Amino acid sequence: MLSPYNAAVVGTVVLLFPMGYFLLTSPTFLLVRLDIPQVSFLLRSQFSGYFMTVVGAGLVATAGFAFAGRTAFAAGAAAIMAFAFLARRWFLRRIDRQIAARDAGDPMAARRLRRLHVGGMACNLVELGAVIAAVPSVFAGPL
Repeated sequence: MLSPYNAAVVGTVVLLFPMGYFLLTSPTFLLVRLDIPQVSFLLRSQFSGYFMTVVGAGLVATAGFAFAGRTAFAAGAAAIMAFAFLARRWFLRRIDRQIAARDAGDPMAARRLRRLHVGGMACNLVELGAVIAAVPSVFAGPL
């Protein structure tokens, strides 16, 4: 049987996993040119998958924290989930626009695509920092 403490721990770990994965994999796109169609397709796919995974992880974490009676943490996980849901649409629209502009011959599109990439990495870092800052409180002990 899952105890409230374990539910809170699972919620935290589930949130940390996709953010940590994105933190480790997204810098690899800094090493390649984004004017290559296959690379920009992979970048778009990574963003799409990352945001969908964070939405799912946020749902699991919200449920875990709610089960544990940690309403503030549940609200925080729900906020991360809502941000990822909205950010996915925002980022993908802009990535698609820059890919279309690049394909139409705009020489600055790759640079704007790079800015979106770095901005996405920064958003992930802020979310990850918030979750890591909450870890001591979550792991403080049984509820």
